[in-house]
Amino acid sequence: MKTRLMAQPIQTLRPLLVAAALLALGGCASGPDIRADFDPSTNFAQYKTFAFVQPLGTDRDGYQSIVSQRLKAATQREMEARGMRLEADHPHLLVNFNATLTEKMRVSPAPSVMVGVGAGGYYGYRMGMYGAWPLYYDQTTVTPYQEGTLNIDVVDAARKQLVWEGVVTDIVTQEMLDNLQASIDAAVAAAFSKYPVAVPVPAPAAK
Repeated sequence: MKTRLMAQPIQTLRPLLVAAALLALGGCASGPDIRADFDPSTNFAQYKTFAFVQPLGTDRDGYQSIVSQRLKAATQREMEARGMRLEADHPHLLVNFNATLTEKMRVSPAPSVMVGVGAGGYYGYRMGMYGAWPLYYDQTTVTPYQEGTLNIDVVDAARKQLVWEGVVTDIVTQEMLDNLQASIDAAVAAAFSKYPVAVPVPAPAAK
């Protein structure tokens, strides 16, 4: 039987903890779900500079969170690898982040075996010497888990228009939280793997 997923309402948690948890992506064996959308009329090669929105969606209460700082560092590496440079004054692009955490339950029905109909009562005369044919029934296992989603928005600063959005969704585990820096780097790299401008391939060294 197929496994069914039932979404539960999003809990109201401290935004910083939400961001920290959901950004710990990329460590699941099946890998994160990566999606992207962009404006097909935009020439992404024209953009040479970028900066970050202030305040970022992952900032809280007038200060920049540690998660935001790590997100910025990872994103700066991805943007610079594509030939752009960080420039606070009059950038071509602005980058923003958002984070959500959803509580879910995985419902997994699995067949179990019940031998006979019972040792006592009417069937007590068998005295355990032999059993009837097995009877099968569905035993349902319900496992709660947390699913995190990271959004990266890239905006044309002059037009104030979203031109690209990368979305990374994955199950959040304690192992990911214990390796938060590496997990954030992996999540950002996963999102930018679908950016319209690829990282240039280095030319082969001359012999």
